[in-house]
Amino acid sequence: MPVLCNSRGFTLLEFLVAVLIAMVGLLGLLQTVNVALNHNLQNQLRNEAVQVADSYMARELAKGFDAVSTHPPLTPKYLVESRQILNGFRNFSVAHSGITYENSKEIRFQVIWRHKGTRYTHDAAGVVSKAQQ
Repeated sequence: MPVLCNSRGFTLLEFLVAVLIAMVGLLGLLQTVNVALNHNLQNQLRNEAVQVADSYMARELAKGFDAVSTHPPLTPKYLVESRQILNGFRNFSVAHSGITYENSKEIRFQVIWRHKGTRYTHDAAGVVSKAQQ
């Protein structure tokens, strides 16, 4: 009885090599998606920090020259603001400082946040002057 030989299909070894190559490609694609999501989150955190600094700066500058404080309150040293990012909340610490000159005041806010063990900061500064009469 003759043995039938089918040479049109894949052998088990060829199939395993094809699966291995496909897995390496898919893992590379998944890593690319992971890196893209991480960069997107970093950008969202930075944009939120800019908004936090701008809101503090706008509130301080809206007070008028005499009410603007260049010295932060003694306690707490850092104000903590919690903002919603994606499906969770992130804390941003805000430090206030400033310098008083003869007819103007410089106000600085530094926003600090952490992402994956790394500390990031954003600084905002503004100057308010006394109206000349």
